Amino acid sequence: MGLNALDLTIVGLYLVGITLFGLRFRRGEKSLKNYFLADRSVPWWAIALSIVSAETSTLTIISVPGLAFDSNFEFLQVVMGYMVARVVISLIFLPAYFRGELFTAYQLIDRRFGKSLYRFTAGTFLVTRAVAEGVRVFAVSIVVNIALQRYLLHYMSESTSVIASIGLVTLLTLIYTFEGGMTAVIWTDVVQMCIYVGGTIIGFFVLLHLVPGGWTTVHDTASAANKFQTFDFHLSLTKTYNFWAGLIGGTFLTMASHGTDQLMVQRLLAAKNQKDSTFALLASGVAVFFQFSLFLLVGAALFVFYKMYPPAAAFTRSDRIFPSFIVGSMPTGVSGILIAAILAAAMSNMSAALNSLSSTTVVDFYLKRKPNADDRTRIRISRGATVFWGLVLFGLAILTQRGGQSVLELGLSIASVPYGGLLGVFLLGVLTKRANQTGALIGMAIGIMVNLFLYLGPRFHLMQTNVAWTWYVTIGTSLTFVIGYLISLMTGGSAAETPANV
Repeated sequence: MGLNALDLTIVGLYLVGITLFGLRFRRGEKSLKNYFLADRSVPWWAIALSIVSAETSTLTIISVPGLAFDSNFEFLQVVMGYMVARVVISLIFLPAYFRGELFTAYQLIDRRFGKSLYRFTAGTFLVTRAVAEGVRVFAVSIVVNIALQRYLLHYMSESTSVIASIGLVTLLTLIYTFEGGMTAVIWTDVVQMCIYVGGTIIGFFVLLHLVPGGWTTVHDTASAANKFQTFDFHLSLTKTYNFWAGLIGGTFLTMASHGTDQLMVQRLLAAKNQKDSTFALLASGVAVFFQFSLFLLVGAALFVFYKMYPPAAAFTRSDRIFPSFIVGSMPTGVSGILIAAILAAAMSNMSAALNSLSSTTVVDFYLKRKPNADDRTRIRISRGATVFWGLVLFGLAILTQRGGQSVLELGLSIASVPYGGLLGVFLLGVLTKRANQTGALIGMAIGIMVNLFLYLGPRFHLMQTNVAWTWYVTIGTSLTFVIGYLISLMTGGSAAETPANV
């Protein structure tokens, strides 16, 4: 199994082409506003596509079809929560972000509460984003190893091929992110989204052609197996995908990821104004729903295909099903397009992470110590931070090679642990007048520790009940908000600024 020469050529042309395209946005010396916010000159539709592209990693493309293959369409309940959250963010967070010249989400915490909580939230983002992104980068190796195994394994061991594949994608992404900053990131995101969505659509129709009877057979067989079941209204804290966990948990998760995580907030801040930012965020919700529906349809069709043509050996994990089908069953040329599409999603997500990690490092930490640094120094430090985080993600990706959990669910689980604390603090700052730094700090610490226990407890046999990751953010946010507010009332302190002025 593996790609042939034509498919490899297509993949190679994509990698070279997207890197050169990103380098087109190199413009000599820049200001931080240019490097991290693209001079706030990007049209709303491009930001919308960039948001979708940034939240779509290799995990999404290879894991979501695997979810439908193994179960059904219940993951769409979480996506419905994603859409509700975008409305809430537009009403609550965006007005606060556009009152002033902000570069990062955590500057809002600085103005509202003070330095200690500011550093804590920014530091939490850096650690969380790096660890979660390491899982996403590791997913690249699953695809590349399947695509190139007939070549790589002749010259190196499987573990070495993992390192080589991760290193290649990291290096190429780092080159254009280092040089072009946010402008290069957003516009390459737009191109990469067109590639991976277009490639997936092509793959879906080719898959229908390979199944005798086409869509009719897929629909009838998948329906008989309940693959299209979308709703489960049973309330449960242990079942990952039910209506309540999806709608409520998905809403809280996206409020945190798009409202408090610098990776997404940075895109919203790059819009020309609040109106454009709102348009971009809401439009991205429509695109995300279409995209996840497409990936789930692919999974249902794969279920029918492999039911008719069973694989020689059972799949060891659902993440390998779609990549294996692409390499083993797709026509020549189409395989190359689809592998390029998956790499496009990987590079898009990684470039977003690198730029957001760099912006938080420079704005929230370096400039607090060196506020008088000139633009030349600031850009040099920003690029150095980009390289540093590229090396960190490379190292973390190599370490993320264990466990049978879907890499999509693993990545979302890790991100959800601290998200509750972050979202709770932001809600305390935006919605209340009495919350202070002491209360918010204690509330956030408790929210994160409880979620960490919920995540690690079953793995270390400290608890028997396995709470679904879809509830983590809701639980952490509620604890942070309630405890933070009560302690604020007891300590009687005052915040740096009232919510009306944030």
